[in-house]
Amino acid sequence: MEKIDFRKSLKHLYDPTRTVSLVEVPPMQFVMVDGAGNPNTAPAYGEAVEWLYSVSYGIKFASKATHEHDYVVPPLEGLWWADDPADFAARNKDNWRWTMMIMVPDFITRDMFEAAVTKAGKKLGSPPESLRFATYDEGASLQVLHIGSYDDEGPILKRLHEVEMPARGLTFNGHHHEIYLGDPRRVEAARLKTILRQPVRPKGP
Repeated sequence: MEKIDFRKSLKHLYDPTRTVSLVEVPPMQFVMVDGAGNPNTAPAYGEAVEWLYSVSYGIKFASKATHEHDYVVPPLEGLWWADDPADFAARNKDNWRWTMMIMVPDFITRDMFEAAVTKAGKKLGSPPESLRFATYDEGASLQVLHIGSYDDEGPILKRLHEVEMPARGLTFNGHHHEIYLGDPRRVEAARLKTILRQPVRPKGP
């Protein structure tokens, strides 16, 4: 049985360079959880990530066993914003809002998701209220690879928002999106790889 690795089959979306590129992101299915607060200290963040991985691996194993499709669980992703954009720019993390998510292949069904949630609940208890199986349609986006600490993203985001977007006649069309290619528990901060993605649309007159 062939194991699908989406970082290879969707290389243009999951393996960018340090040069800003414009990509068209198709509608994709995700397991998602919403939350708020500093991801380094908010208990809800840790709970969200634990549920996402537990459910995603449950789906993967069920897919391999009953549907003869095996795949590598894709990396953790996050949408980030703040009610006051200044709080996001100033990295006032206590005021941040987020949606953490992990992509699931298009051959995965809602029934498989619900079965995985039930199985995970036997270990984790009641799931977060916002835990869901949903499609995210991101569309046209600028993305770039950042290497280093999450807290060092400022300069590259400034270039993306204030140089690249205006030069291409583009403006914002959705929340800041990050895709985590490294595990901060195992990789030193200076070597972490993170895809920074910003949905965009043509700027009006």
